[in-house]
Amino acid sequence: MARTSGPDTRDKLIRAAEEVFASQGVVGGQIRDVVRLAGQSNPSAVQYHFGSRAGLLDAVMSGRQSRAERLMAPLLDGLGADADVRELVGALVTAEAGLLADDRGRRCLRISAQLSHETGLRTGELHPAVDATAYGRLIARVSDRLGALPTPVRLERLDLALTLIGAAMADRARQYLDGTEPLTGEELFLADLIETTTAFLRAPVPGRTGTTRR
Repeated sequence: MARTSGPDTRDKLIRAAEEVFASQGVVGGQIRDVVRLAGQSNPSAVQYHFGSRAGLLDAVMSGRQSRAERLMAPLLDGLGADADVRELVGALVTAEAGLLADDRGRRCLRISAQLSHETGLRTGELHPAVDATAYGRLIARVSDRLGALPTPVRLERLDLALTLIGAAMADRARQYLDGTEPLTGEELFLADLIETTTAFLRAPVPGRTGTTRR
């Protein structure tokens, strides 16, 4: 009989949840499938380790954030104080692309794309889980570069830009996991994503003259 307690069991449940939530969806994924895939016979294993379904999802996303943070922090630190929107978006896309390297990262990209609107950006205050991270610092720097935009437009664009990047990464991750041949190579895909996201953020506001070029 598989053990219910211990760090090894906890890690197995997290990895199983990544597979289930990536394939079935965050809402549709069944906890019983997570428990079964983790090799656990006790149906209360998730409750024991994480308290709830939400606690399990938080653990999945915490691991995903930690892996992305290790990739993003050095990229952000390597940018000068005068880095423009394109350079900052490039750092974000490059860090996220690092998760495409293996199946675990690809599954996490598929999961996080479903939660893109939980950053708190539209309220002007980032979620506490990302506020003090390199991810949060990067968003703040992009926001500063877009300071000429009206605040509602700036916040909405930032939120939508992150949604765009997340959806694009999740779609590429799905193709890799399914063994589907993408339309473009990864280098072109990432370069195009950086350019289109930057253009979206810098687009002129309808009814106003001038553009945001920083």
